[in-house]
Amino acid sequence: MAVAEAQLYAKVSNKHRSKSTSALLESLLAKGFPAHIAQKALVATGQKTIEDAAKWLHSHCNDPSLDDPIPQEYALYLCPTGRLNNRLQEFWKESKRQCGKNRAHEVFPHITLCDFFTCEDQKVEILYDTLKRVGDIFSQCFPTYISLTLHASPSYLGFFIDDIHINVLRDFALAFSSEASAMADCHVKPCLKQFHLTLAHKFYPHHQKTLEQLAKCINPEEPCQWVAALYSRDMRFVHYQRLRALFQYKPQNIDELMINAGDFIYVDPTHQCDVGEGWVLGTSHRTGCRGFVPENYTEKAHESDTWVKHREYVFVTASRPSTQTEKEPNVKLNGEAHNPGMSRSVTNTLSFQNAALRRGALVMRHGERVDQVFGKSWLQQCLTADGKYYRADLNFPSALPKRKDSMKQFECDPPLSCCGIFQSRLIGEALLDQEVMVTYVYSSPALRCVQTAQHILQGLKLNQKVKIRVEPGLLEWTKWEASKVIPNFMTVAELAEASYSIDTGYRSNFPISSLVPSESYEDYLSRSAVVIKQIITACPSKGKGVILIVGHGSSLASLTWPLIGLPNRNSSDFAQMVRKIPSLGMCFCEELKDENKWQMVNPPVKTLTHGANAAFNWRNTILED
Repeated sequence: MAVAEAQLYAKVSNKHRSKSTSALLESLLAKGFPAHIAQKALVATGQKTIEDAAKWLHSHCNDPSLDDPIPQEYALYLCPTGRLNNRLQEFWKESKRQCGKNRAHEVFPHITLCDFFTCEDQKVEILYDTLKRVGDIFSQCFPTYISLTLHASPSYLGFFIDDIHINVLRDFALAFSSEASAMADCHVKPCLKQFHLTLAHKFYPHHQKTLEQLAKCINPEEPCQWVAALYSRDMRFVHYQRLRALFQYKPQNIDELMINAGDFIYVDPTHQCDVGEGWVLGTSHRTGCRGFVPENYTEKAHESDTWVKHREYVFVTASRPSTQTEKEPNVKLNGEAHNPGMSRSVTNTLSFQNAALRRGALVMRHGERVDQVFGKSWLQQCLTADGKYYRADLNFPSALPKRKDSMKQFECDPPLSCCGIFQSRLIGEALLDQEVMVTYVYSSPALRCVQTAQHILQGLKLNQKVKIRVEPGLLEWTKWEASKVIPNFMTVAELAEASYSIDTGYRSNFPISSLVPSESYEDYLSRSAVVIKQIITACPSKGKGVILIVGHGSSLASLTWPLIGLPNRNSSDFAQMVRKIPSLGMCFCEELKDENKWQMVNPPVKTLTHGANAAFNWRNTILED
């Protein structure tokens, strides 16, 4: 047992346990559940209904920590509701779209009244009673609105509470913490520093101006009803990452985790070093069980997604007069629900930006390659005794393109699998459905990239209109080439003879002869920055068109970072990130005309996710097993 856990066990077991039980607890005890497990289920579900607690107990029947007496952590937040909260949520979405995720996106808009503290399961009801009692006392003196002033720095953006209202909030937090500490025998620490409502935190400094402009569009005097809400979290997973399951996954091995769509998984980043590529080791929030999960079945979730809301106290106050009507219909803005009551300056800003977009750059990894499925010796499986190619599995390509040098060169320059061809064409068809206008196509010289570009163009029905510009400068970091030399790629002439839609007149920025084997990380990033700049310069900016760039997993970062002005990460972080990028993973950047800047936004089509499919021998499986 870990030392920290042992201390928690001792601390909890030595405390005097309350003998009072609620009606909900009595119902669970009547069903035969032990008291400590019943109390844990009630706390984990916010003590709402018997049905919720019973469902939690059923889901956690195989949870190895079910008997552990480790308490939850609780925090008291003051949360806005009504129109002010709507404006804040709109800021959350727009700041994330324009500047990417920052630390503030992990939690909903709030003012911290009491930091996280532990409380034994059987004493949580005391916290509820305390919240109501203290809330009743302060309801008469609670301000009709809270005065907020915008504050900005290179790493923080938020509203500070003005002095005229600080004392009321501080006194409320002190009263709750004092009574809860005494009655529930726990240590509640009130937040006595400058009260604030965070809008953005730990963002890139070059995003400060954009975030400030968006924040200034929020009217802090919008009608709002403030709510003091008590939340809890599982203290064991405070420093873990949280993933949300996108699809159901049924385990194929005993060490894998059963997940349903919508499940949350806790992942310890320090325990992922020895996990196989494409998998994560995590603990299910729904069941408490631990196991391996396919990473492409998940997406990142917010910290507060796994929190439990217990009780809230609504401060009923007179609304501040407003010139706007209380109810306003929702309309669609960029495919998302939008309230026209949002400050006119925000609406005008967004409309202006959308009108100013002139070019897009869609950077994409190639589709599934044959050696990714059949291993490095894939070619040996497909050669007859006289050296001719044949299709050993339906996922091998039906034929290989002709090349003048040895067929063995395909070992270092593998083609797409049949699934990879299908995937690429599917992406092209999706782009066509979204009416994405691709005007230029660039590809790494790797065959798998050229083929991906070709089949995307076929899906777009542009293979007779748009030619592929083969750019050796788009090759991945040469340090990652298994042969430690630059492969002998097919020439532009050979690719054209093989019926690929190649721009034979294009003169590359980086000839293959200029590429250096095992180049340094800095040299690779420098090469990528130069080539993306040259591509953007070479493509006329008149009209709205998309430049499609088909490269490698590393291309998504190495090409977009310099385009949108992001600083480079260290090589180890870069490698960890690249291994998570799936086949046909993509990033999309749009140019802002008047600012001559680029921003990263959602790609025009959804990602493509698929599961592994093992080789199947009917004789060995059906007859002999």
